[in-house]
Amino acid sequence: MNNKTTIKWGILGAARINERLMPAIVEASNAELVAIASRRPGAAAQTLAQYAPQQQHVKTYDNPEALLDDAEIEAVYVPLANHEHAEWALRAIERGKHVLCEKPMALNVADIDAIKAASSKHNVKVMEGFMYRFHPQHARVQELIRLGTIGEVRSVRASYSFMMRPARMYRLTESVENGGGAMWDIGCYAIHSARLFFDQNPVAVTAMSRYVESGADITTSGIIDFGEGKFAHFDFSFERARSCEYEIIGTKGGIKCHTVWQLPGDVPVISWWTEDGRQCEERLPAANHFRLEIEHFSDCVLKGTKPLLSLDDARANCQIIVAALQSAAQGRTVKLAE
Repeated sequence: MNNKTTIKWGILGAARINERLMPAIVEASNAELVAIASRRPGAAAQTLAQYAPQQQHVKTYDNPEALLDDAEIEAVYVPLANHEHAEWALRAIERGKHVLCEKPMALNVADIDAIKAASSKHNVKVMEGFMYRFHPQHARVQELIRLGTIGEVRSVRASYSFMMRPARMYRLTESVENGGGAMWDIGCYAIHSARLFFDQNPVAVTAMSRYVESGADITTSGIIDFGEGKFAHFDFSFERARSCEYEIIGTKGGIKCHTVWQLPGDVPVISWWTEDGRQCEERLPAANHFRLEIEHFSDCVLKGTKPLLSLDDARANCQIIVAALQSAAQGRTVKLAE
């Protein structure tokens, strides 16, 4: 019998997201932070000192390959630049590491297909890092829908935005083809959360974008057609005040998640209403969705179970993103393959 209770983690990059992810690994009940690597000399050590100063025995590498060659590490988190995610996820998989890859997992579906094939060959778990899905507020929304509170879902609107500040301008230095812009940064969330509440595959996507000189989109808006008059509206921007919400309208009422990106101490609020006059605002317990994500993935490795977010889900999200970018570039509706 396997009595193992913790998974040993390595972080492949000194990205800013470590502010949230590194403490989550440290705090997780079934995870242990073993190492962090960065190609920038000293960056791994600096990141560790900044976000987990109490961790005295964590190894730091100035070469990501050295981390992948570390036999002690069982699972790897990949928070590198968007266009590097697929390449380094595959390198980690080929070393026999389980991989939690920050979104987007890849910039095209072919790379996700390659990751899926490699994960099967090397018998490892791989998941795309949409941390928000592990917050209990979304399970409550899904429960309300299952109970028939708002009837059949007909429309979803997902809106994400924040004002771009100088420290984050790197998000706009690359074109959309190279993983830059709002779509690959926050649009992933909008499309992922919009898809969550439909039980059928989309048939077409229409989108419009505003671009900066690099070819990165700074604002994008569009519609996913799920057929039968069911639509998901997505909207995201780097030039508007902060917003991260979705709203679902059914045949009998509606539900709104007011804040998707929850900080650990925040009190989540969802509200719902029905055509027969009921109205409710629910305040749910605070939760750290980064820690819950790490605990879930570690648990999947320990027990050999399937991650909540499958590689088929990653592929479906990527397919819509690519179609939306194509639609915006070409000024036409793009039909999706069945």
